[in-house]
Amino acid sequence: MPATPQATTAAVSCRGLVKRYPDVLAVDGLDLDVRPGECFGLLGPNGAGKTTTVEMLEGLTTPDAGDITLLGEQWGRGDDRRLRQQVGVQLQETKLSEKLTVRETVRLFRSFFDEGRDVEEVMDLTGLQEKARSRVGKLSGGQKQRLALACALVGAPRLLFLDEPSTGLDPQARLRVWEIVEQFKGQGGTVILTTHYMEEAARLCDRVAIVDHGRIIALDTPTALIDSLGARQVISFTADGEVDAAALAALPGVRSAQRQAEAWVLNVEQAGPVLPSVIQALAAQGRQMDRLSTHQATLEDVFVHLTGRGLRDE
Repeated sequence: MPATPQATTAAVSCRGLVKRYPDVLAVDGLDLDVRPGECFGLLGPNGAGKTTTVEMLEGLTTPDAGDITLLGEQWGRGDDRRLRQQVGVQLQETKLSEKLTVRETVRLFRSFFDEGRDVEEVMDLTGLQEKARSRVGKLSGGQKQRLALACALVGAPRLLFLDEPSTGLDPQARLRVWEIVEQFKGQGGTVILTTHYMEEAARLCDRVAIVDHGRIIALDTPTALIDSLGARQVISFTADGEVDAAALAALPGVRSAQRQAEAWVLNVEQAGPVLPSVIQALAAQGRQMDRLSTHQATLEDVFVHLTGRGLRDE
């Protein structure tokens, strides 16, 4: 008999979560606790195991090992229908009937729930009223994303899963989605979010887990994760040949130096004072910069620092 998980006040909890496919170990013993009322982010590159993890939490994919508890219940060990009544899901790619109108689609999803929100209210919230009579097959990618969000919200869930919710949206629509998530959380709802947008994670998430090769390699608030770099700014450049990274890392004000694809990435306290010494160090090696950029440290820089590759790298 599988072990019964200990009682927890977490809205979502999993222990030792594993999922294998014939050619890959997608999730490798993952442990997670999501607090009630927080927005929890999962970040990582394509293939890191984020979507597989979320699909197991949603009850859409069966884990090969591990325990999952949602809102005090477990899939397959109680009333799954009652649990689904409390969960809203927006998949990374949602297949909806293309011949139904937008309003008909939202009404259909509302009919799946014993209690829920007013259809017109949700369509107003997601900016879909002007497309209410349009067939789903005629919608743009961004409009379909908003429709999927409306379908996830119309059941008035306590727990909301959002897998890449703002992919394909223009900046104005993305801001609207952020406001909807903030409103949902402000009303006591819990959100689990996967995203490739660092600004989205930094604005919405109370805590973030960075996932790589099916494991959590870092977990904290966005601010604390960025602070863990020990540097506030990042210098990125390419050079006309190989560079002695150790010599760059030894420069005053440089916290770390590493290669990322074709570029060299330096985590620094302040870019302005450090740049002249970097240029001098390169000159001493007979090298010069080809391209140069600087920016404030972000969650993506944390991932690069931990893994040596970017969140969007395949």
